Order: sequence, then C-alpha cells, then structure tokens
Amino acid sequence: MKTRSVRDRGQDLLPLFPEYSSVTPDGELVIGGVGVAGLAERFGTPAYIVDEAGLRNQARGLRDGLAARHPDSEVVFASKSFPCLAAYQLMKAEGLSIDVAGAGELVMALAAGVPPECLYLHGNAKTTAELTMALEAGVRTVVVDNFDDIDRLEALTSQQGPAARPQRVLVRIIPGISPDTHESQSTGGDDSKFGLPVDQAREAIARIRSSDRLQLDGVHLHIGSQILATEPFARAVEAIATLGTFDVYDVGGGLGVRYTHQDVAPTVEQYLDTIASAAAAYLPAGSKLIIEPGRSLVARSCVTLYRVTTVKRTGRTFVAVDGGMADNLDAALTGQPFEAAIATRMADLPDEVVDLVGRQCESGDRLVAGLPLPAPAVGDLVVMPVTGAYTYTLANNYNGALRPPIVFCRDGQARLVAERETHEHVLALHRPARQDPIGE
Repeated sequence: MKTRSVRDRGQDLLPLFPEYSSVTPDGELVIGGVGVAGLAERFGTPAYIVDEAGLRNQARGLRDGLAARHPDSEVVFASKSFPCLAAYQLMKAEGLSIDVAGAGELVMALAAGVPPECLYLHGNAKTTAELTMALEAGVRTVVVDNFDDIDRLEALTSQQGPAARPQRVLVRIIPGISPDTHESQSTGGDDSKFGLPVDQAREAIARIRSSDRLQLDGVHLHIGSQILATEPFARAVEAIATLGTFDVYDVGGGLGVRYTHQDVAPTVEQYLDTIASAAAAYLPAGSKLIIEPGRSLVARSCVTLYRVTTVKRTGRTFVAVDGGMADNLDAALTGQPFEAAIATRMADLPDEVVDLVGRQCESGDRLVAGLPLPAPAVGDLVVMPVTGAYTYTLANNYNGALRPPIVFCRDGQARLVAERETHEHVLALHRPARQDPIGE
C-alpha cells in the first residue's frame, strides 16, 4: 500500500499521531502499517489501537537517554497509566522495571512474566493483604508512604523468620512543590495525600535504619502528572537532596505530553537534560537515579477508534460516537482537551465546527468541543490521538458500556492483546436474580 507520511499534511494534528502513522493517497489513516478501516471491521469500535514499534522506541529513548546522562540509573514504567499485560511484557523486554500500585497491578505484572526483582510497589493506603502478597512474591522495593507501612512491613517480615532477607524500601517525601497542572494530578504540594513531610520523613528514615527487618535504599518523590515545564523537576531533585546521602534517589515521573496542536510540551531530551543536570548538581556522586515515566511513555503511541452513530444539528452540531467518557474518562474527569479527525478522510479540509460527544448519559460526556470536521456523517470512523495514558485503566461500565479491546499494530500486522469486554463478562460478576419476590 503506497502511503505518505502523516507529517506531509502540514501544520495541524499530524505530530500528535503515533510515530509509525501514515495516510494513504485516498486519506485513510494507517497505524503500524495497518489501515483503520480494516481494524474497525476486524475488531469493532470503540477500540484502542497501539503503534507497538513507536511505543518500543519511546521506552528505549527514555532508557538510553537517561543512561547516557547518568550511567547508574533506572527507568521504571508507571504501569497505572496503561496496565495491559502486553505493555508490561514490552516494557520488561525493553529493559524497564515496573511500578505497581496495589494488588491488581502486581498480579498483572507477575502474570506478564515480569521478574519480582524488577517490581516497585507503590500506594498511599497499602493493605496488609497487599503487602503480604508483595513480600511473598519477592518484590524488589516497597515505597513507604506512611508509618503504618513501616508497622505492617516490620510485622510481616518478622513472620518470615530470621533467615529471610530484609525488605528493601524507599521513603516517599512531600517536597512542597506544586507544579502547574490539574489539581487532581498534583501530588507534590504540602497538602498531598502521598508521602511524608520532611520532618516526618526524617523520623521514618531513622526508624527504618534501626530496623533489622527493613533495608533503606533511599528516598522517593513524585510531584504530579501532565507537567508542561521542566523547572519543577529540577526543584524536585534539589528538594530530595536535602534528606541526606543515600544510595538511591527516585524522582518519580510526571512529564506532560501534547494533546492538542496548541500544546507545547518539553521533549524527552529536554526533560532528561534537566533531571540529569540537577542530579549532577545536588545528588551525591555515584548515587543511583530513578525516574518513573507513565503518560510520557505511552500516551502518543495509542489512538482510539470510534464510529459515528448520530449527527444532530440543534443549537449546536453534535457528532455522537459509539464510545465516550466510559472509555476516555480523562476528558470529563480533568477537562483534558483532545483532538480528533475522520479517520478515512484525513486529508479533507474541515467545513463544519462540531462538538464530538459520547453516548453516556451526561452532558459532561463531551470528548472534543469546537472540533473542525469535514462533512461528518453517520458511519464515519473517528480517530482520537494521544489516548495511550489513563484511558484503558479508567475505562468503566457507565450505562452498561463495555471496555474496548486493545490492538497492537506493527509491520502491517495487527494482534489483539486485550479482548473487548462482553455483557457475559459483566454478568458473571453478579449473583443470579432471585426467582421469588423480595421478602418471601
């Protein structure tokens, strides 16, 4: 199939699409060498379509880029952004470790074959059951968020007997840094529910150092998500250095991405330059530097494919698709703007401004407001780029919606890596309805 680069289309949405995207001469979008019309026919809509080669390149770029700037380093995939078995396997194959927040992500990572020594357990409210599962699995590191974590870990590791190795831990601090991002995505400010303020962190560090059941490797912080400037990351490294000298400094993730053509986001190279320069300035020589990318790793690699079900011209023109806030909650939850295009007429010039809306029964189920489209019609395929982060993980069953499938595309081949949820899957969780009237 003869294609031309998406970038040849000029100054609109094209840089937002996955790295290995192209457009055929008749205007059809191609992801990883596979046309979207065929993908919709084979897998249905809505569906998450992932450029596998582009995702691998992004993982390698972060891994190799950090290592070139700070040789003793580690990139840890923040898997809450895209908890998919195929993603876990891909990240491990590309040399990344994995951050899991809770038992569900731990189970998925282990099922994907990730070695326990490559796992970091996070969470501000870890249960005894989750910590027991993590210790039994042999996770490398537990990120301590509070004193209750320490109490539980000491009790659980004591039950393992004196021959068991001490559990390696990092202490998460609150650095007092509030970057410019959505309130729900800011995690480094003084009122954050995550981590300990510096004075309490020092107390936790002293307690762990005196424990014969826990091994303190270092300290951890994370200031937030979708951060579109590098300066806060430099301040975060400076803040973590005030805790003292450790073997490991984990400065979290948070690098933002471009969702719309108006957005300006730092490049991975600019981000890594900032982190590495700050580490050289503030951290002890020879210490290990860890980052935890999530959104910046996976967001651009994926598009969501929809089909138009209704076009309604009332006070506005509403173009409704067969998905919505059930498969992209971020648009309603944080007000995150997105872009979209008609996937089989990518080269057509827009002639109408519409609101792209979903099928869920909420006025807030608006995927894109004020979207220019060319003659939208029922049956059109609509593609929304930059949907690799927090879409699948936040997908839900509102109005009985079913979670879409995930399809990896590479070298002209498409493979299903997560099935579409079915009504049978949902009903299997529920007890059969009573046959006799309630109360009898």
